[in-house]
Amino acid sequence: MNDICCIGHITLDKIVTPKQTTYMPGGTSYYFSHGIRRLKDFKNYKLVTAVAPSEYGIIEEMRKEGLQVEVLPSRHTVYFENTYEENQDNRSQRVLAKADPFTADALKDENAHIFHLGSLLADDFPLEVVKELAQKGTLAVDAQGYLRKVEGEHVFPVDWHEKKKALKYIDILKVNEHEAEVLTGFKDPEKAAKQLAQWGVKEVLLTLGSLGSLIYAEGKFYKIPAYAPKEVVDATGCGDTYVLGYLYMRNKGASYEEAGCFAAAMSTIKLEKSGPFSGTEEEVWHILKNNKQKPEVLVAQ
Repeated sequence: MNDICCIGHITLDKIVTPKQTTYMPGGTSYYFSHGIRRLKDFKNYKLVTAVAPSEYGIIEEMRKEGLQVEVLPSRHTVYFENTYEENQDNRSQRVLAKADPFTADALKDENAHIFHLGSLLADDFPLEVVKELAQKGTLAVDAQGYLRKVEGEHVFPVDWHEKKKALKYIDILKVNEHEAEVLTGFKDPEKAAKQLAQWGVKEVLLTLGSLGSLIYAEGKFYKIPAYAPKEVVDATGCGDTYVLGYLYMRNKGASYEEAGCFAAAMSTIKLEKSGPFSGTEEEVWHILKNNKQKPEVLVAQ
């Protein structure tokens, strides 16, 4: 039994920023796995991914770094091109290749206290996968992939057509403000979070970029501050870093606000460099100890 099991495709990423163009592996599962291995209590962690044989070298490198990785067969590896403007909150995207979806049958023997589905494209995780894993442990999902439809090489925003069927099985849902609006129709983050909770989500994690994040759970809002980075270098993987920090702390018994603040501080450190989170747990606690910004707790009206 693993504490946390992340399931998702590793991607080949081309990241274009005003300062540089970088080629590297990516995807939720890659950022999540490399980030969590930097923390103290990551040993009972497992990654389940699917890549083409041409990318098995990436898997071997991860295993050499102490990560437990299971690879499911796939004809292709997901290939993303992410282009950022000067404001790192603004991103355009192309998909140059897609991997095979995950299936409930392929995942039937996985066991964990927390499962995290790192969706990248709308068909990565059929509803049967959500139902299967929800029976086994706490189910966390990043909604981003469910809202991305690929036509040709281009990614188009779409609504999650099975959202009401799926969300009632999901304990923890991570969305950004744009995804929350697509799912609920509400521009106001608090209204969006409440709607997602009404559909069945127990803990809504709503990230707001440089404005911080909002957690909605048990009828209360937890407003988590964004901690200022020394330098903004690359926002790719910040959302994945936030979720891994949150789930890591929740698994250890931390409160919603404690987990949210830890996740926010991790994201700040990640923002300062390209690639996955490469800091330490001590650096995260240093930010939290030396920052005057504190979370706010509000009872929902």
